[in-house]
Amino acid sequence: MSLLGIFDISGSAMNAESMRLNVTASNLANADSVASSPQAAYRSRHPVFATQLREFSANPNSDEPGVGVRVLDIIQSSAVPTKRFQPDHPLADPSGYVYGSNVNPVEELTNMISASRSFQGNVEVMTTARELVIKTLTLGH
Repeated sequence: MSLLGIFDISGSAMNAESMRLNVTASNLANADSVASSPQAAYRSRHPVFATQLREFSANPNSDEPGVGVRVLDIIQSSAVPTKRFQPDHPLADPSGYVYGSNVNPVEELTNMISASRSFQGNVEVMTTARELVIKTLTLGH
């Protein structure tokens, strides 16, 4: 693998972590939402990552292994929404219950910290690779 392949790998990881951050932000934004039924309640979402192999790379005819990370899907949590008795709420069902999201804010904040650190790590990899390429190009001068 050439040194330039590092940019593809880190770039794909940064895209995946950016998606993870966006999904986490959406989960946190909906953490306090309520609905009139368990089916309508917001359910937390999580990205599913997979290794990106050569057949999925931008240049499948290359001899270089196309590797990196890609987002396969965004899945919904199967955890049960919270049920609260609030008969005065406008969204209360006939029994007086509203259904809150199943978002765990502590888990989401942990995901956000992990994703931002992973993103920053890949920024550092790209910065170091760029510096190595520049130093290699200036060796002849």
